[in-house]
Amino acid sequence: MQANTFDVIPKRKHITFFKLGKLWVFKQFFDNHELFNALLDYYNKDLYRFEFKSTGARNNALKLLERNGFDYDLVEDLKGYVVQLPKSAKYAQILKNAVAFKETATERLFLMKDLAAVEEAVGLGAKIYEGEVSF
Repeated sequence: MQANTFDVIPKRKHITFFKLGKLWVFKQFFDNHELFNALLDYYNKDLYRFEFKSTGARNNALKLLERNGFDYDLVEDLKGYVVQLPKSAKYAQILKNAVAFKETATERLFLMKDLAAVEEAVGLGAKIYEGEVSF
């Protein structure tokens, strides 16, 4: 007797693009070197993120990502994606999943790469930031 088989739709990865001023940015590790190389011109190696200065460049990247099994969200309102930590707290684990961060006199603010990263950061002691912030 043959086992019943059915089509399984592969789970697509998800990327969140953030509007930061005039830039659209996202953070993602690609194990597909061809895809990474296709986006390499937009990679900021100092900030470990991809940056797009124009909507056209962003849209071309979105098409490329879609063809390679990625879904995406475009986020202009950062509320819910920003977490804070006291300046004295350890932050390396949170920083690795942050798209952007900034320091104030008393705290560090992190824009997390997606909502799962926000949840993880809260689990590590961060609090969701309620104020307005620009990165």
